[in-house]
Amino acid sequence: MKILFIGDIFGRPGRTIVKDRLPVLRKQHAPDLIIANCENAAAGFGITPPLAEELFDLGIDVMTTGNHVWDKREIIDYFQMADGNPHSPARRLLRPANFSPNLPGWGIYEGQKNGAAYAVMNLQGRVFMSSNDDPFRYADLLLEQIKSKIVFVDFHAEASSEKIAFGWYLDGRVTAVVGTHTHVPTADETVLPKGTAYITDVGMTGPYDSVIGVKKELVIEKFLSGMPARFEPANGDVRLCAVLVECDDRSGRAARIERVTLR
Repeated sequence: MKILFIGDIFGRPGRTIVKDRLPVLRKQHAPDLIIANCENAAAGFGITPPLAEELFDLGIDVMTTGNHVWDKREIIDYFQMADGNPHSPARRLLRPANFSPNLPGWGIYEGQKNGAAYAVMNLQGRVFMSSNDDPFRYADLLLEQIKSKIVFVDFHAEASSEKIAFGWYLDGRVTAVVGTHTHVPTADETVLPKGTAYITDVGMTGPYDSVIGVKKELVIEKFLSGMPARFEPANGDVRLCAVLVECDDRSGRAARIERVTLR
C-alpha cells in the first residue's frame, strides 16, 4: 500500500498548489491513500467547513489538524453535525486525540481503501505546546482499540526530541510516525528497525518566501518591537511538501519512506 501524506497546508497558496499538483502526484506515484494536515488552510489559521469540503473534493481521504484547529469557530459545528453519523465527511477530519475528551471531534479514523483496512491517528506533543494528555500513553490506549494493521500517525509537536522519542516508542507498533507543526521540512526520513517509517517534520505546503508561512516583514517587525501584530499569509516560493510511505498491507510494516517536494 502506498500512502501519501501532505504537510501542513497553509492558506490559499497551500490550497492552490495542492489543487494544481495533486493530479501530478497521483499520476507519478499512484498512492492508495492520501492524508493531509489542514490546520492552517484558512488564511494560515484554522480550517472552515467549506475549505474542508473543498480539500476532500480534491481526493484527500483523511485530514489531520493540531493546535490551530479551533481558530475558526465554525469548525465546532462541523464536528458536532457528524455526531452519530459515521459516514459524514466531517468524521474524516481529525483533531488531536489527546485533547480533552469533552471537546468535539475525533482523533482517530478507521477505514478501508483498495481492500486494505487502515487507521489514521492524530496526536499532539506537550513540549512547548499548550497542555493536553500524555501522547505516549494515549497512543497506547488507542492502539488497544485499533483493529487495522496499517496505522498512520500525525504527531503534531514542536520539539524534535519529543518527536524522535515518540517515533522510537511506537517503532514496530504503527506503520508511520510523521511530524507536523514546525513548517520546516527535515531530512531524517527513515524506516526504524522494527518497521515504522519516521520523519521529524514533513514541512509546510505553502509559501516559503516567508517566516513559516507568514509575510516575513510582519514577523521581523514583531521581533524588533515586541508589539502585537496581525499576521498575514505570504505568497512567494510556494512548495508542496509531502512524504510517500510504502507498506505491507498484511503486516502494516513500512518498506520505505520518501520525501516529495514540488514547486
